[in-house]
Amino acid sequence: MRLVYRILAMLIAAGVVVQAAAIAFALFDIEKKTDDGQIYSKDSHNGGVVLHSVLGQMVIPVIALLLLIVSFFAAIPGGVKWAAITFGVLVLQVVLAYAGDALPAIGVLHGINAFALAAVASIAMRKARLAESPAPAVAA
Repeated sequence: MRLVYRILAMLIAAGVVVQAAAIAFALFDIEKKTDDGQIYSKDSHNGGVVLHSVLGQMVIPVIALLLLIVSFFAAIPGGVKWAAITFGVLVLQVVLAYAGDALPAIGVLHGINAFALAAVASIAMRKARLAESPAPAVAA
């Protein structure tokens, strides 16, 4: 279960990186297309926006929920705490995303909180890795 916990935490941190890359691609793609005379609207298709949304609204939340559930069985010191913190930061991330639709300036907080989500998921991953490592031998 410790390995599952570690992999789930790693997937969350990696997912945040993929989301950042996807939204960067989306913005550069929109800029290029509008410079070429195309019109972009909410009805326009953009692969980066779609990937960012799918990961953020479906994939990463499911993984975070699985991490929280697995944390109760993984016997990792501090594992439940860091899984719960990761889940809480993820909930805040989703709230900030929806709030950013109404007030775009909140998007700044959404971006900053993404770093926090990657960080706490990485801490959870490290806790699992340390729990998997054998205890160092003590010299007599």
